[in-house]
Amino acid sequence: MNKVILVGRITKDPELKRTNSDIPFVQFTVAVNRTYQNKNGERQADFISCVAWRQVAELLARYIKKGSQIGVEGNIQTRTYDDPNGVRRYVTEVICDQIHFLDTKRQDNQGGYQPQDFGQPQSNYQSNYQSNYQSNNSQNKNYQNYNQNKKQEQENPFADIDSPFDISSDDLPF
Repeated sequence: MNKVILVGRITKDPELKRTNSDIPFVQFTVAVNRTYQNKNGERQADFISCVAWRQVAELLARYIKKGSQIGVEGNIQTRTYDDPNGVRRYVTEVICDQIHFLDTKRQDNQGGYQPQDFGQPQSNYQSNYQSNYQSNNSQNKNYQNYNQNKKQEQENPFADIDSPFDISSDDLPF
């Protein structure tokens, strides 16, 4: 299995490029903090090379700026190429399947945005959240009732059987 999940900050403004076949892509680097601190109490960071293709690349180039916190889901891929001097170069990068915008505000001249501005208008956001919450809450109650019924069945699995014979513990092989 080859699955990568990263959370970090983008190191420079993404630049949308296109292949000869007119497929959009963005190459970018994500600075991901390590979980431990060094002797001086400082956190080190790893700078991970990433590539996004097609619609993911277009969204990334349009909305993300240097320093924005993003989540990346994808897989690791390695490739080689020969540079202009004939030296073979090896590249390891994350091919992004999904990008998650994690910043709550962007610092710009307009004063920032809220994440839901990329989806539905603000007026629908609250009503959709509330209806989803109520739907999930109803489903949760149904799930609890189902679990309670299952628990009762597990306590006495023969409760619903109307049988003419009696089973005692001496009849069981264990």
